[in-house]
Amino acid sequence: MKKTGLILAFGLFSWTLYGQKINGSYVIHIKKAKEPIMIDGQLNEPDWQTAHAAKDFFMVLPMDTSRSVSRTEVRMTYDATNIYLGVICFDTLSGRVTVESMRRDFSFGKNDNFLLFMDPFDDQTNGFSFGSNAAGAQWDGLMYDGSRVDLSWDNKWVSMVRNYDDRWVFEASIPFKTIRYKKGITQWGINFSRLDLKLNEKSSWAPVPRQFPTAQLAYTGILQWDEPPPEVNSNVSVIPYLSAGAQKDFESQSGTDHDFDMGLDAKLAVTTSLNLDLTVNPDFSQVEVDRQVTNLSRFELFFPERRQFFIENSDLFANFGFTSMRPFFSRRIGLESPIHAGVRLSGKINKDWRIGVMDIQTGKVDSVALPAQNFSVISLQRQVFSRSNISAMIINKQAVNYDPENDTTAFSRYNRLAALEYNLASPDNLWKGKFLLHKTFSEDTRSDDFAHGVNLEYNSRNINVEWQHEMVGENFNPEVGFVPRRGYIKLNPEVAYRFFPDSRRVITHGPAIRSTLFFDQSFDFLDRTSFLEYNINFINRSEATFWIRDDFITLIDDFDPTNSGGEELPAGTSYQWHTAGLAYESTPGNLFTYSLEITQGGYFDGSRFNASGAAGYRIQPFGNLTLDFSYNSIRLPDPYEDADFWLVGPRIDMTFTNKIFLTTFVQYNEQQDNLNINARFQWRYKPASDLFVVYTDNYLPQSLKVRNRALVLKLTYWWNI
Repeated sequence: MKKTGLILAFGLFSWTLYGQKINGSYVIHIKKAKEPIMIDGQLNEPDWQTAHAAKDFFMVLPMDTSRSVSRTEVRMTYDATNIYLGVICFDTLSGRVTVESMRRDFSFGKNDNFLLFMDPFDDQTNGFSFGSNAAGAQWDGLMYDGSRVDLSWDNKWVSMVRNYDDRWVFEASIPFKTIRYKKGITQWGINFSRLDLKLNEKSSWAPVPRQFPTAQLAYTGILQWDEPPPEVNSNVSVIPYLSAGAQKDFESQSGTDHDFDMGLDAKLAVTTSLNLDLTVNPDFSQVEVDRQVTNLSRFELFFPERRQFFIENSDLFANFGFTSMRPFFSRRIGLESPIHAGVRLSGKINKDWRIGVMDIQTGKVDSVALPAQNFSVISLQRQVFSRSNISAMIINKQAVNYDPENDTTAFSRYNRLAALEYNLASPDNLWKGKFLLHKTFSEDTRSDDFAHGVNLEYNSRNINVEWQHEMVGENFNPEVGFVPRRGYIKLNPEVAYRFFPDSRRVITHGPAIRSTLFFDQSFDFLDRTSFLEYNINFINRSEATFWIRDDFITLIDDFDPTNSGGEELPAGTSYQWHTAGLAYESTPGNLFTYSLEITQGGYFDGSRFNASGAAGYRIQPFGNLTLDFSYNSIRLPDPYEDADFWLVGPRIDMTFTNKIFLTTFVQYNEQQDNLNINARFQWRYKPASDLFVVYTDNYLPQSLKVRNRALVLKLTYWWNI
C-alpha cells in the first residue's frame, strides 16, 4: 500500500505543468450559413464556396515527416440547428476505391474513408466521431480516454456520398441536438483523418505522430466559431418500440410461446452537455449475437456490452479498473431477470467535471426464487492538469422485498463497491497510466476485500514500455463487475521496439517481450506466461507476426483442459510447456482478404495444435461473404481425453443501400455441440428509426434436429419533441 501511495503521489506531482495545446496553431474557421444547405454530395451552395478550407494534410503512415500525397479539402458551416461538413477526397491514382459495404460503423482499416474527431470541450479526452467510407456508409461513435471510439453509440444525423471520376465527396448534417457541448465555448478541438488504400496512406489535417491513432485528441487543432454555437431550446427525444415474437423449445416439446411487447427510451438534454436517459420495459432482441469462441480457459470469458441504453458516456462507468478486473460490467444487469425501468444522468457539468448516475430496477424470477433487484451507480470525474483526471464510483446492488431466512435459495441482500482512481495522460500522450483502489462491502463483511493496482506506459516513436500490477483480495466480490479471478497478485511488464526502415515494402518491424506473472497473497508463485514476438507491418497494410511462448500453471481447482466434461486434472498440480506460432493478415485493398494464425506446442501434460483465421470476399459495395474458423487438436495422456474442436462461422453481410441491411450468421461450435443460425434484417426508414426482423435457430449438429427456434419483429421510431 505504501508503494502504491508513493507511485500515485509521483504521478500526481510529475504533471503539474499544463503545457500549451500541441496543435493550437492549426485553426479552421466556421461561420454561419446565409442560405439553406441541401445534403446531396455536391457542395454547390454559395456558403461552401466562401467557407474556410482545411487542406494540405500531413501524412501519418507510412511516414509522418511530409505532407500527404492524397489531397483532401474540408469545409464547415452551421445554422440554428445543424453543423454541416463538406469534404472532397481527391483520387491521386485511378481505379476503384476499397469499401467493405454500406453498413454503418465499418472497419477503419478496410475502407477508403474520411473521419472527423470532434472535442467540443477542448479537454483532449472526450468527444464525438463522425465519418463515412467512399460508398456512403456512416460512422459515428463516442470518444473517450483520449483516443478510443465506441461505435456502439448510434444517433440521428444525415449524410450523402457522391462519387466522381477523380474524387469522392462526403456531405453531412449533424444536429446540435445529437452532440453535447458547453454553452458559450467558441473553440473546440478538431481533427480530420483520411485513409487512402490505393496509396496505402493515412493522413490527418493536424499532424499526429505515427505511433498514435489519428483519433488522438491530444493532437487536435482548433475549430474557431465566429460566434458561440446556438443553444438548443428543446432537446427531448422519445424512442418508442413495438415488438412481437414467437419461440419454441423443441427439446422440451413445449408449445409455441408468443410475445407482444412495447416500451420506450427517452433522451432529455438537461443542458447542452448533460443528458438524461430513461428506459421503460426495454427490449434488446435486435442486438447482434456474440461471436462464439472455443473456451479453453479456466475462467469466465468477457463479452462487450451492445445495448444502446448503456452506451452513451459508458466510459464513466465501464472504464474503471483493468481488463481482468472491472468493478462495473453492465451486462450483469438484466442477465438473469427482466429490466423494468432505468434512468441515467451523464455528461459534463463544466470543462473539468463529469458525472454519471444510473439507477435500474429488475424484476423477480419465481422459477429460481431470484428477487427483484435495484442497481444504483454514481460516478464522478474531475479533470486535473491538462489531460489527467481523478475518478470515483459507488455501486449498490440491493435486493427488493427479500428475506433470505424465508427462502430456500440464498441470494445476497446487497453488494456494494467504492472505487477511487487516478488516470494519467501527459499533454503529448507519451505517458499514460492508472492508479486505483477498490473496496467491496457485503453482508458477511470480512477482511481482504480490497483491490488495487498500477499501470504506467511510455510510448515514443521507437519504444513502448509498460508496467502493470494488480492485487486482488480473496474476499473482493464485486457482484456487478467482471473479476474472473480473486486472491492473487499479478505483475505484467512489457517492452517493444519499432524500427522504421527506409523500405518500399515495410513500414515498421520490431520485437516485443511481455510476461504475466501470478502469485498468491503470500507471494508464492502460481502462473507465468512469457511472450517473445516479432511483428512486421508492410506498406500495403498487411501484417505478419512470429512468436514463442512459455507457460507455467499451478491449478488452484480441478480442471478439465478440454472444458468438455472429461476427466479433470487435480488441483495443486503444476505444468510447464512451450508454444510457437505465426500469424498473417493480408492487405485489405484486395477483393479477397484473409488472415491465418497457427500455433503448435505443449498443453498441460500433452500437446495442442491450433489453426484459426478468416477469409472474405467483397461484393463492392453491396456486401461481404466471410468465413471465420478455428480448429483445436488436443492430445493428452491417459486417463484424460483427447479432443478435436471445430468452430466455424460463415457470415453473409448484404447492404442493399446504406439504409437496408441483411446479415445471416451461422456458427457451428463443436465444443458446445451446437449449430446456430441468426438472420437479422434492418430497414432504417428514417434517421435512427428502424424496422428489425430477427430469426434464430439452434440445431444438434449430427442430426440437424431443431433444438429451439425464434422469430422477432421490432419497430422503433425516433421522435424529437
